[in-house]
Amino acid sequence: MPFEISLATILIVAFAGSIASFFILPRFGKLSGPVAALLPAGLFAAFIAYLPSLATDEQIVTHTQQVNWVPSIDVNLALRLDGFSMLFALLITGIAALVVLYAAAYYPDEKANERARFIAFILLFMSAMLGAVLSDNVIALFIFWEMTSLISFMLIGFKSTSAAARKAALQSLIITAGGGLALFGGLLIAGMEAGTFSLSAMTADPEGLAASPWFAIMVALILLGAFTKSAQFPFHFWLPNAMQAPTPASAYLHSATMVKLGIYLLARFDPVLSQSTTVLNIMLGFGLVTMLVAAYNAIRTDGLKSMLAYSTVASLGILVTLIALEGPGASIGVAGFILAHALYKAALFFSAGIVIHATGKPKVADVHGLLYVFPITAAATVLASLSMAGLPPFIGFIAKEYVIEAKLEASFVFLVTAATVVVNAVLVAVAGVLALKPFFTGPMLKKSDCIHGETFGMSAGPAVLAILGIALGVFADIPQFLIVGPAAIALNGEPFYVSFELWAGITPMLLLSILVVAVGGVFIWQWGRLRRLVAHLAPIEKLSAERGYYFLFDGLLALSKGTTRTVQNGSMRSYVVTTIGVVAVALIYGIVVGFAGTNGFGDVSALVTQPIRPYLLIVCLLVAASAVVASISRSLVVAVVAVGLLGYGIALVFLMNGAPDLALTQFSVETLFVVIVMAVLVKLPTIAIRRGDHGRFDFRPGDALLSIAFALTVFVVVLSIATKPFDLTVTQYFAERSLSDAFGRNVVNVILVDFRALDTLGEIAVVAFAAISVWGLLSIRKTALPETSGDSTVTMPSLIFVTTARFFFVIMIAVSIFVLFRGHNEPGGGFIGGLIASAGFAVLALALGVNFAQKRLWLHPIVVMGIGLVLAIVSGLPGAWLNGSFLTHQWGDLNLGFTSIKIGTTMIFDLGVFLTVLGGVLAFMVRVQQQNALVIHREKATAETGPTLQGVQQ
Repeated sequence: MPFEISLATILIVAFAGSIASFFILPRFGKLSGPVAALLPAGLFAAFIAYLPSLATDEQIVTHTQQVNWVPSIDVNLALRLDGFSMLFALLITGIAALVVLYAAAYYPDEKANERARFIAFILLFMSAMLGAVLSDNVIALFIFWEMTSLISFMLIGFKSTSAAARKAALQSLIITAGGGLALFGGLLIAGMEAGTFSLSAMTADPEGLAASPWFAIMVALILLGAFTKSAQFPFHFWLPNAMQAPTPASAYLHSATMVKLGIYLLARFDPVLSQSTTVLNIMLGFGLVTMLVAAYNAIRTDGLKSMLAYSTVASLGILVTLIALEGPGASIGVAGFILAHALYKAALFFSAGIVIHATGKPKVADVHGLLYVFPITAAATVLASLSMAGLPPFIGFIAKEYVIEAKLEASFVFLVTAATVVVNAVLVAVAGVLALKPFFTGPMLKKSDCIHGETFGMSAGPAVLAILGIALGVFADIPQFLIVGPAAIALNGEPFYVSFELWAGITPMLLLSILVVAVGGVFIWQWGRLRRLVAHLAPIEKLSAERGYYFLFDGLLALSKGTTRTVQNGSMRSYVVTTIGVVAVALIYGIVVGFAGTNGFGDVSALVTQPIRPYLLIVCLLVAASAVVASISRSLVVAVVAVGLLGYGIALVFLMNGAPDLALTQFSVETLFVVIVMAVLVKLPTIAIRRGDHGRFDFRPGDALLSIAFALTVFVVVLSIATKPFDLTVTQYFAERSLSDAFGRNVVNVILVDFRALDTLGEIAVVAFAAISVWGLLSIRKTALPETSGDSTVTMPSLIFVTTARFFFVIMIAVSIFVLFRGHNEPGGGFIGGLIASAGFAVLALALGVNFAQKRLWLHPIVVMGIGLVLAIVSGLPGAWLNGSFLTHQWGDLNLGFTSIKIGTTMIFDLGVFLTVLGGVLAFMVRVQQQNALVIHREKATAETGPTLQGVQQ
């Protein structure tokens, strides 16, 4: 239809608006809530436009759209909107609009940036949820799935000063993200066995997946992912603990959206899961246990939000049991209950937040008499509680009728029905207690007795949801034909007439509903005695799944601490010995196994008969001599110089064997290594001796034997590789296509910036992340720096060195730029150019101080690095736009009149590499030299004044 916005556009707008809100909302101050609500409200309207096309019981209507991502391995952003995903999309966007209004009013006195950040996280979470429920490709679904876990971690731990909030956030992340990894394994198995990663294609042929020998493992992993997300026993405890989150987050994440994502996944995979009766019985069992455990805990707890949290866990258990049941009735029950539960539970969470926010008291027993202070909230709470209790004419009553009807058709009808009656009676009692106790009991309070009165932003949410709960019950035709009906049909997989009516006559379901309400009324009447009775069951807590979690978690921490003390002992020699020893053993094992299955070496004679090149032999002997000198030297300076000569010798080997680009890189790296180490690590020997690491550099027989064994092992491995026939297919491909496809004669550089540009982008991203990590780890307070402000020079260097440093710097910068621009056709490129420029700055820093060198850069090293990454990424966008493939570089001819020059986006990419390498190296160099200056300053101060307790501690 012409007014329908494409699904991809909706998703892009959601994410773009969410990200932009981090920067835009702080400018609107207390109006940030209404402004932020425009985004989810607009998305809600966009989805409403699809409703008429989905409202039919004659066929299953599905809107699809696909955006190619990695088509070669069937990973695409495939989007699907049917009745079931529409139900979730409306809940996600509609409730999000109310949540952001509520959140802005919930934090009226918070700093604008903090309030905006919280609201922006809510919007970003909304976008991730939309991506998950719209994705038809399971890989994309998993990415959005894990995104919800990460953002919920940020929201639960938003009060970062609260240890309890941080603990709850970490617990939720470990459980849900851990389950997400299990889910990923299950989805990969399903995709490989089905031959497609399309969710709709998998569920269209469930028999094929059921016949797979991996079916049991696949289903177990999918169930594990869904159970952790939707708080099923034994993972249920993370949800009540997550009530440490601010109430807006609890109302959104833990009642209406995130915790139902596992339910969504189970419902989508139901055609596959239902191929096995055993799987359905397992789901039924876990759902029933979750219901009963949650009902028990709902009675036992006394917190407003905790009671709601446990009732939510019980409701999730009900949904899992419904999915385990077969037939159209179960589909109606699932769709209707999801809608009804989201409306009344979000409203009750809103109301609980208002009460806690106004009184500062989170426990039910401590609040009373709020009717006159919060009349709108009281009315909304009563309406939402009546819907939760399942009384007519609320939508909760209709949903409960269909839930009970589906349960009456179950295989274990008596057990399932009995558990349903008991659990729903407890939910009725919880609803009654939450509606009556805070507002209608005890002495009535005045506005002066509370922190604040009723505000529109906080009251609008519960009022709207409570009114919808009764309106959709009275006018049941609306959800029947527009929301619940299409969702149930999509779940059932076949069209059928959906009956979602307020009055269906006197039926067994109605009689059981009356029984549930009656038992719930008794529970309300005897609530105190019921709580005391449950208190006698306290020994059950010893079997709590949460205790098992902390046992495993604490055990893992203890194991990691012990391992760290053993392995990370602070001795570099131990690290090197361990690494070389393990690698040597692994190589020897590979040699033995490989030779046992073959005839050993290939044709060694071909290598032996090759002529010896005297100049190469001399270089190799010098490399070996440098290695020996570096190993036995007592002087760190001599050892560093020897290692540098060793590197230069290897660079000559590369050069003599036709690898000029590799040789240039090696030369640059070795120059940087020698300059930086000589500049900033010359103090290490005294520090190492003082710490007792090792006091001398001499010949050690054990080290020599290990080195010789490792060298011989590597020699054998290289020799065995050299004797095997060399496949020139890839080499010839790049040699033939380099000039014709990428307009470059330097095959190495063309591979780096064109054929394998994505690999190079990943590598420079690693350089950037490592530099940022070093910058953060070696952070220094400005007050701690000496007056030289980070300059590592304690005494004035050689006058000749100081005089010529600027000249050498200009020369090296000019050479680096020359190498950068010639790299596409001659040896060079961005990586080598960046290293040469870094060496120029290193020389300048060594002669005139790190601050002087940093000022010559003009920008902060991290900023330079960021600009480089952005340029590298931007260079790939034209290819993505014109050819549908990121980093496929574009070329054109620049006509200068007398000649034309071939120009392309590869130069932008290479410039990005240049700047990223330069910024990354300088960020490391600046921080290390600042640390070195600080060490020298402290040693000098200690020598003048004597050691102090503070100095020893530092």
